[in-house]
Amino acid sequence: MIVSLIVAMDRERGIGKNHRIPWHLSTDLKRFKHLTMGHHLIMGRKTYESIGHPLPGRVSIVLTRNPQYTLENALVSYSLNEALQIAVAGNDEEVFIIGGGEIFDISVPIADRVYLTEVHCIARCDTFFPELNSNEWAISEISYYLADDKNQFAHTFQILNRMQPPC
Repeated sequence: MIVSLIVAMDRERGIGKNHRIPWHLSTDLKRFKHLTMGHHLIMGRKTYESIGHPLPGRVSIVLTRNPQYTLENALVSYSLNEALQIAVAGNDEEVFIIGGGEIFDISVPIADRVYLTEVHCIARCDTFFPELNSNEWAISEISYYLADDKNQFAHTFQILNRMQPPC
């Protein structure tokens, strides 16, 4: 199974402000939906609560440290490993980790791929995406988009794949 992170970040690696995404990019939302449809999504409790509901057509797995936390329409997990096992048991070929900051921090070491949207702005965020070691990642795709009436800022889509260590 491929473990993928999917994230949009500003020029300072910011991903959120006050538990919200601090920009509106229609092309990024469409890309997110297209890539994640039919897959398992792993997210932290705060990310899930900021969305407010499970995303249609996907299985939501919410990570929490609270053993009393329950949800009716999403699965709850108490470790990243347990969440990944749920996706494996669901025969998913690719699982998407969608945040937030703490979840990305623990997920980078095991990730195979990163779907990255670089937002060409500084949003003064309070939540950040961890630094990636450029020696471990290779860009396989890149595309650029200008700001327009549906996209608040110019942005760049990238797909990064973890490089295999030399034999």
